[in-house]
Amino acid sequence: MSDIEEKIKKIVPKAVVEEGAFPLYVIPKDDMPALARRLHDDPDMKFDSLAALTGVDWGETLGVVYILDSTTTGKRVALKVQTSDRENPSLHTVSNLWKSAELNEREVYDFYGIKFIGHPDMRRIFLRDDWKGYPLRKDYDAAPEINPIPVTNEDNSDFTVTYSQNPDGTLKAEQRRIFQPDDYVVNIGPQHPATHGVLRFRTALEGENIKKIDVYCGYIHRGIEKLSESMTYPQTLHFTDRLDYLSAHQNRHALCMCIEEAMGLEVPARAQYIRTMMDELTRIASHLLFFATFCMDLGATTAFFYGFRERDMILDIFEDTCGARLTMNYNKIGGVMADIHPDFCRKVKEFIKIMPSRLQEYHALFTGNVIARNRMIGVGKLTLEDAKSYGVTGPSGRASGWACDVRKLHPYAAYDKVSFDEVIMTEGDTYSRYLLRLKEIEQSLHILEQLVDNIPEGEYAAKTKPIIKLPAGHYFKQVEASRGAFGVYIESREEKTPYRLKFVSPGLCLVGAVDHLTRGAKIADLIAIGGSLDYVVPDIDR
Repeated sequence: MSDIEEKIKKIVPKAVVEEGAFPLYVIPKDDMPALARRLHDDPDMKFDSLAALTGVDWGETLGVVYILDSTTTGKRVALKVQTSDRENPSLHTVSNLWKSAELNEREVYDFYGIKFIGHPDMRRIFLRDDWKGYPLRKDYDAAPEINPIPVTNEDNSDFTVTYSQNPDGTLKAEQRRIFQPDDYVVNIGPQHPATHGVLRFRTALEGENIKKIDVYCGYIHRGIEKLSESMTYPQTLHFTDRLDYLSAHQNRHALCMCIEEAMGLEVPARAQYIRTMMDELTRIASHLLFFATFCMDLGATTAFFYGFRERDMILDIFEDTCGARLTMNYNKIGGVMADIHPDFCRKVKEFIKIMPSRLQEYHALFTGNVIARNRMIGVGKLTLEDAKSYGVTGPSGRASGWACDVRKLHPYAAYDKVSFDEVIMTEGDTYSRYLLRLKEIEQSLHILEQLVDNIPEGEYAAKTKPIIKLPAGHYFKQVEASRGAFGVYIESREEKTPYRLKFVSPGLCLVGAVDHLTRGAKIADLIAIGGSLDYVVPDIDR
């Protein structure tokens, strides 16, 4: 028995373990609040980061799988909490401990109908308030006449609901206001410019100062996770390119790794090196687009063209090998779709050679500009503790001092074959989030430099069966995508389609922190703060 299991059994004697790729501790519903509190607060455990919160319909029960990380010990624990009440299901919230649970629990409510007791804002998050049914339940009726295409605008209520539990176990609903009657509320979005996607911020203002932001997602929700349940594993791969399309290679890498680990499939060394190089080229291309769009958000139009100039060189490299520039469809289960183009290594070397001087141009053009610095320095500060609580990973988390790089914490592909620095800054402001990404480009170039002349010979993909069935169980893998930790959770019942496939995107947590970061800031600061978080909306809406 592990020390974690021993501690959990001591706190919750009724806890049982479901074995699999990792132990899954099944916790009685009413024991979850006390256990969650101990796991979060106990200095010997200190699970201060919620890596994933996934709703699942197990047939007779509905519930949630929680994956928790300790940033001090490096340990991970997974919990399963369920309810057999399918008519009026409820669980206890953990949003009082991990702020990232606020939007994640709303997502579970939206798709499964599970009400979270104590959650401050129990509303749908992606679907309209008048949507009938809960789409990720196995008994959901998708007949079009039940939810016809609406021809009227959604009625935006200024009220939400909080649930508490009566002594007899029934729920009591308390209506709460989102905004006060005298609040002056304006819409920022959902037009794409400045909000970085089809996203709407209902913003309460006092003059130009922001009092509160209510985030509206779901404008491009496509039901990718529901669609995946009726597709074979190879068929699900193309969805990943269409989540955060600026992290296409990395997202698909995560899904392939999760499936490969479940299969016990060994990926050839050549494919591992190619995957790593494609991931780092993707990271550079994404950070270049961040530089371009962020600078334009702050008024530096010339910088927009500079960023695209170098990004185009990477897209040319992708196009040579993959035949596409954005949704590349390149990683596959067991390796990659095709070997690298004959010009791949030459073009990568040319890019590595040219980029340092181009980075100097970026700094000369924008980083040192007095107006830009005044717009960034000290604006939108995120503390280390808040970064962990809100689940803000990736460059935005590292700008607050959080060493959260998955490539360092859980090395995969060829990352254990290269040396690079995890760039950490501690100020946690907009300027740190901006500067850190440019520094990460330097580290990505260093990784590429070590790999480009050392790609092993051999096969670029392992052979797999035409029909892939994963052993029954639960699986979870993460990669370091351009915006943070991108995770894939799979539950299999030994069929050719996944029973549950969940994409744990970094973008939802980034947007979840916007209200916190902008309280008391000005409207212009919202644009700078949102741009510095660098979220991509299809990654959120899925």
